[in-house]
Amino acid sequence: MPIALITGANRGIGLALAQELGDRGFHVIVGSRVLQRGEEAVATLRQQGISAETIPIDMEQPETFIYARDRIAALHGVLDVLVNNAGVMLESSGWNVNTTTTISPDVLRRTFQVNFFGPVELTQLLLPLLEKSTSARIVNMSTILASLELHATPGSNTYDTKTFGYNSSKTALNAFTVHLAHALRNTNIKVIGVHPGWVKTELGGEGALITPQQAARPIADLITAPDPPTGVVIFRGKPLPW
Repeated sequence: MPIALITGANRGIGLALAQELGDRGFHVIVGSRVLQRGEEAVATLRQQGISAETIPIDMEQPETFIYARDRIAALHGVLDVLVNNAGVMLESSGWNVNTTTTISPDVLRRTFQVNFFGPVELTQLLLPLLEKSTSARIVNMSTILASLELHATPGSNTYDTKTFGYNSSKTALNAFTVHLAHALRNTNIKVIGVHPGWVKTELGGEGALITPQQAARPIADLITAPDPPTGVVIFRGKPLPW
C-alpha cells in the first residue's frame, strides 16, 4: 500500500485529497497543526474505509518536521507521496487590496515560513524516504496568484489581486518546484506544482467556484498518473504561465 503524507489535511482541500487518495488505495498520513483536529479527520476517513493516521506538523515549528520524518521512517520506512498543502493568507485587508506598502515584516515572515520555508525544509528532511519509493511524487500546492506574468498583464484575472505576502510566497514556492525538479531529474521522483482552482475553503471563501472534492480529483489524477509532468504548475491538465 503506497504511503502519502498531506500537510494541512484535517480540512479543506487537504482532507478531500486524503479521501480521494485513500479511495485509490493509499495509506494516508494526515498532517495537522493541532493533533486533535488531525485525529478527528482520521476518524472520518476510517469510517469511510480508508487507511489513515495523523502526525502533528506545524509549519511554524520545524521540530515537528523531524518528528514526522522519524515516525514515518519507523512505521513505514518509505514515503511515496508528499503533498505540501498547508498554507496561510494572513493579510487582514482581504484579497482585493494591494498590501505591498503596508504589510508588516512579521506578517510577511510568518507567511513565508508557512508557505515557503516550511515546505522546503520538510521536503529536504523527507527526501531520503521519498528516494526509497519506486515512483515518488512531491506536490506543491500553488495558486494562479503566484504567476508574475499574469500579475504584470493589465486585464488578466489576477491583475488587481495584489495580496503581496501570500502571492509572493507562492511565487517562491513555484521557484522551489522548478529547482527541485531539476535537482531530481535523474530520479524516480516527480515534482508537481498545482493550482487547485478557486475552492470553497476557509481561505477561498464562500464565493469560490468549486468544492474541495472537485479540486482534489484532478490532483489525485496527477499523483497517480504513470508519468506526470514535472517542474511545472498545472491547472486542470494545463501548465500555468510563470
